[in-house]
Amino acid sequence: MSLRKPKVLPKIPKTRKKKPHAALEAVPAKKPDKLEYYCKAFFKYDEKKRKQYYAFAIETVVEFTAFAYEVSVDVIKEKNVINLVVMGLRAKMNSVPRIQPARNESLFEDLFGDFTVNVVKQDGAINSADFHFNIYKKELLLIKQYKPKKKNNRLFCEFKVAEDEFSFPEEN
Repeated sequence: MSLRKPKVLPKIPKTRKKKPHAALEAVPAKKPDKLEYYCKAFFKYDEKKRKQYYAFAIETVVEFTAFAYEVSVDVIKEKNVINLVVMGLRAKMNSVPRIQPARNESLFEDLFGDFTVNVVKQDGAINSADFHFNIYKKELLLIKQYKPKKKNNRLFCEFKVAEDEFSFPEEN
């Protein structure tokens, strides 16, 4: 019995790239509050580039043992609003497994004054926090964190100022 040769090759559908703007307009399904992420804000100095940055690290509450993961985040920055859209998890190439949470750092150079930071999940849930930045006083303040008014919105992210991760250039 011979195999039949197909005359027409079947078409494989293209995968759709998720768009971060679609998550902002999406209405989440009704679910209970469950803490899944931490959003840590801190100052970070890059030795190689010799630049001072403001960093927002999105980190999972759950720690992974067998594989190392990275949180995939798309950034949408508008005037005084920063949207960090969590797109999912991505496996990192890591030869030595260790217990650690999935993490992603988003770096910004030009923040001064008051900013609203929104962490947005793919299903449309949004958690927000208001921060005050002042590089001259080396001060970063979390003013308040809240859930914006949106249908079926839920709490999934806790905002923190990670003072233990602050880094500044060494003064001579």
